[in-house]
Amino acid sequence: MTSSSPLHTVRGPVAVGDLGTVLMHEHVFVLSEEFRRSMPETWDEEERVADAVTRLKALAATGVTTIVDPTVIGLGRDVRRVALINEQVDLHIIAATGIYTLADVPDFFRYHGPGTMLGGPEGMTELFVRELTEGIAGTGIRASFLKCAIEDELTPGVERVMRAVAQAHLRTGAPITVHTNAAARTGLTAQEVLRSEGVDLGAVVIGHSGDTADLDYLHQLIDNGSYVGMDRFGLDVLLPADQRVATVAALAQEGLADRMVLSHDASCHIDWFPPGVREEIAPDWHHTHLHDQVLPALRWSGVTEEEITTMLVDNPRRYFTPPGA
Repeated sequence: MTSSSPLHTVRGPVAVGDLGTVLMHEHVFVLSEEFRRSMPETWDEEERVADAVTRLKALAATGVTTIVDPTVIGLGRDVRRVALINEQVDLHIIAATGIYTLADVPDFFRYHGPGTMLGGPEGMTELFVRELTEGIAGTGIRASFLKCAIEDELTPGVERVMRAVAQAHLRTGAPITVHTNAAARTGLTAQEVLRSEGVDLGAVVIGHSGDTADLDYLHQLIDNGSYVGMDRFGLDVLLPADQRVATVAALAQEGLADRMVLSHDASCHIDWFPPGVREEIAPDWHHTHLHDQVLPALRWSGVTEEEITTMLVDNPRRYFTPPGA
């Protein structure tokens, strides 16, 4: 794949070189789907879709042209709904395949696959490959990257998903993003597992690395070859904004802007919190915060326009372009 080769998005193929300014970890919706269906009074489809359109139009107005959406199975992914919204917003949305679990594999895969009671091939890998090469849930909308997660520890279920993601990467070349816990330094664990499967860590973003100001940890991740996701701007409850900015600025001053990607991990709507709580505890956790407040703060801290372009344009383009292309 070259910069002119097509990358699959919710709206269809786009040349990698045309992605423009990219936020590398944003959600449209994060939903507990079974609960949503069980409690219809908590969901107004028309209202939520309209709100998402409004929020994403505001994001597009900042100059952002692409969001990378790592909403996968376990986070309420519905690409049909996202496609409906995307019809009304001039924004590239890149969908993911994978499974979000912090403990066990979904029961659907519990009894069959490697190491299970029934054995057999890894069905998760086959699913991921199909969603990358044919489309998600019969929509024809193809995923363009893989997502897995690890929080405090590498459970057997988490490891199995991670290895299935690695195998799908090896078969398709699709890059990987990993949800990690920076305080527990589990990005290093993820790198170890993926590398043991033969993954080139240059094709991996270690997500949520920006939740720490531990430069030693971040240097280890970068030295191992991965991008670090400074991707939770607005979540000051996990790390204050000034420390997030100072950490990015420090790494940029070391010449490491080419190893960082920026984002918020925000959602148009997430149902993990009671109504109003998200806005109360994290008022800046929304899709335009980076351009409204973070980029000016980075500039004030000495980060150059060239370095900002590297993090928002060049690194995402390189991430979606396989090595050697």
